[in-house]
Amino acid sequence: MIEFIDVFKTYGNGTEALRGVNLKVEKGEFVFIVGSSGAGKSTFLKLITCEEAPNSGEIIVNGRKLSTVKKRDIPYVRRTMGMVFQDFRLIDKMTVFDNVAFAMHVVGASQREIKKRVPYILNLVGLKEKINCRPKELSGGEQQRVGLARALVNNPSMIIADEPTGNIDPALSFEIVGLLSEINRRGTTVLMVTHEHRLVKHFRRRVVEIHDGLVVADSCNLALEVPDEN
Repeated sequence: MIEFIDVFKTYGNGTEALRGVNLKVEKGEFVFIVGSSGAGKSTFLKLITCEEAPNSGEIIVNGRKLSTVKKRDIPYVRRTMGMVFQDFRLIDKMTVFDNVAFAMHVVGASQREIKKRVPYILNLVGLKEKINCRPKELSGGEQQRVGLARALVNNPSMIIADEPTGNIDPALSFEIVGLLSEINRRGTTVLMVTHEHRLVKHFRRRVVEIHDGLVVADSCNLALEVPDEN
């Protein structure tokens, strides 16, 4: 699913963001990425989404070497990923339905597909009754669930969540990660950057710690949660 092979990333100002990272995330895993500010977590995500390129080393996503991906093909690589952001990034003038539908419009989905898929996903995240509301009418937790619905609507193989609980009440943080866990249980790979150690301890998933550009700990011995066969 995702593999980093001896990856280095140094920015133009001399900042060494990653220094020889080797890491493999298998399909269906749920991985917490932890570390202090400036440790290299954001760079790690930006390399996966092709926002940045490494100075050396290789990154493989879904069996594809990112070093061989042409600029015009980057949007197609990103379509396999659903992004959830700390600051929600919803469009204020749009309804909940339209915010989620927008992600389907971008990839050329038909109106028929949109009308069928969006309500299904909103129901999945518990927002069926909010379908015609606008973001300002929602709580922070509800706005983040809209963001999660938008990330899910195109059925990505992985969800990348960058501090998704950073702007919501602590009590709601468990709700959001619970939803991510349920999505993971259905087979979607989840990578989540977080500073909230309470969440990490509670959900007991694989934890990768990045410090000063290096992977300094990896609890990869935790068992994967496998979807029920029934």
